[in-house]
Amino acid sequence: MAQQELKRDLKNRHVQLIAIGGTIGTGLFLGSGKAIQLAGPSIIFAYFIVGIAIFFVMRALGELLLSKAGYQSFTDIAEDYLGPRAAFVTGWTYWFCWIMTAMADVIAVGVYVRYWFDIPQWIPAVICLVILLFLNLLSVKNFGEMEFWFALIKVVTILALIAIGVILLVIGFKTDTGTVSIKNIWGHGGLFPNGLSGFLLSFQMVVFAYVGVELVGVSAAETSNPEQNIPSAINKIPLRILLFYVGALIALLCINPWTGLNPTESPFVKTFSLVGIPIAAGVINFVVLTSAASACNSGMFSTSRILYNLSKNNQAPSRLSKLNKNHVPSNALYISTIVVSVGALLSKLIPDQAFGIVTTISAICFIWVWGVILICHLRYKKTQPQLHAASKFKAPFTPFVNYAVLTLFAIILIIMLFADETRPALLLTPLWFVLLFTLYASRRRKEDNNKGSVKNLQSTDA
Repeated sequence: MAQQELKRDLKNRHVQLIAIGGTIGTGLFLGSGKAIQLAGPSIIFAYFIVGIAIFFVMRALGELLLSKAGYQSFTDIAEDYLGPRAAFVTGWTYWFCWIMTAMADVIAVGVYVRYWFDIPQWIPAVICLVILLFLNLLSVKNFGEMEFWFALIKVVTILALIAIGVILLVIGFKTDTGTVSIKNIWGHGGLFPNGLSGFLLSFQMVVFAYVGVELVGVSAAETSNPEQNIPSAINKIPLRILLFYVGALIALLCINPWTGLNPTESPFVKTFSLVGIPIAAGVINFVVLTSAASACNSGMFSTSRILYNLSKNNQAPSRLSKLNKNHVPSNALYISTIVVSVGALLSKLIPDQAFGIVTTISAICFIWVWGVILICHLRYKKTQPQLHAASKFKAPFTPFVNYAVLTLFAIILIIMLFADETRPALLLTPLWFVLLFTLYASRRRKEDNNKGSVKNLQSTDA
């Protein structure tokens, strides 16, 4: 029996860095270049607004996870408060979310490697997947250790960027594009150089930048002390948002005017190359490469655990809940890795469009998952007032903040409908939900027919 349970091998330092790693990834290091092109300096406000919204989602998730000891992920929560259909759709959608995100990350790995080697993008993507698969098969502690060091590299890089930005600002350092100054933020067309439309259109990539923050919820089943570790990780999210997103973007825009950034390149690599340190750009490219590998690592971890939970709840084939000798759901991990490898294929077929397509689909599906968390929290507060009253980790400002964040998510989806780049993915994504609802209805009919057959057999025997 021991082999059929996930191991609680993630320590507090793992959970803290998983939470950080979940909020810092390809969306910031690569996707922010495109977002800055759309919004200009107003991108700082977009990151701040979405970041605060995500914090309230996480507080709702934290209260729900700690309200019942048996919860292993928010698919269990969805089943309790919205029913088995919602759990089925949300569980598979979350798996799809992370599949899309991991695809974006393996595509980014290929982009970063091309900085040094002129080889097809798909080759380093495949190599990255094989290495991560091998390491994830060993143990959950291995995943925790990888994420700890990957996330630590990201943290050190961003702190170094901010520190260098402050130093260059104080000494008035001159680059090829001008003097490092805080005036660079508003000195090239103002804070909203592309108007309100540019600001609003940037929200899709901003949303994608935050995907993965809820990974601390997925790891709950493998956390040694969830009552202490989960609240600690969630409560530090606002500080991380201010420091790692808002702080890093302010430093970037002070050193380099937004007009000088290429949307297809990492603004971090560009900015460090401007500083004049010969190896700086190469070092930062290595850092953002490890960041993409880290995010892909998180994707492989989360998708395998989601399939494991779906299988345990009879919402996926039973073989996907099989654990290897290291208590890792190996079959689920193999399936997820094979599907993620489609990202390598996309980077071969449509290298220029692949990243934009998968990030848009990922953002849309994550909005669904975050919305379900908020709705479950509303149902929890209404139907389980005694649990809410006894909670030691109450989500603040409910139910008002739940409705406010849900409204923001709805507005972001409407904005995507009006953008040429995001409209096709937005219109295609509902097909995924139609497929899931159809599959669920088919499963229920099959189960009902089986029950009917058993009853008829029992009546005949009688």
